[in-house]
Amino acid sequence: MRIGELAARTGLSKDTIRFYEKLGLVTGERLANGYRDFSPETATWLHYVRTARTLGFSLAEIAQLGEELRDAPDTAEALSALFAEKIQLIDARMAELAELREDLRARVGTGCPLRAAPRPA
Repeated sequence: MRIGELAARTGLSKDTIRFYEKLGLVTGERLANGYRDFSPETATWLHYVRTARTLGFSLAEIAQLGEELRDAPDTAEALSALFAEKIQLIDARMAELAELREDLRARVGTGCPLRAAPRPA
């Protein structure tokens, strides 16, 4: 299928699909007339990519794990393990953000908020 049809089926723009192609997330063959031709499975894969992005996976992570994600059955233990790892990363990031929030809160009203915050006694 051509890129316009793929865009219509997935709700992605042609530019996004081209960008994903540059990243190696999708591949299309070039026809003699220069048009891209994508397999029907590409639409399914792009729905997976969109879902993975919604779940917080970066394009780099999706590209790195692409083959594993693409070939895994929907009930795959490997996907559950990936999700568990992602939860650990999110938890760590949330802890970092909580510390940052407290640091910012301690600096509010201290005159020059960019100076080192006083250490609690």
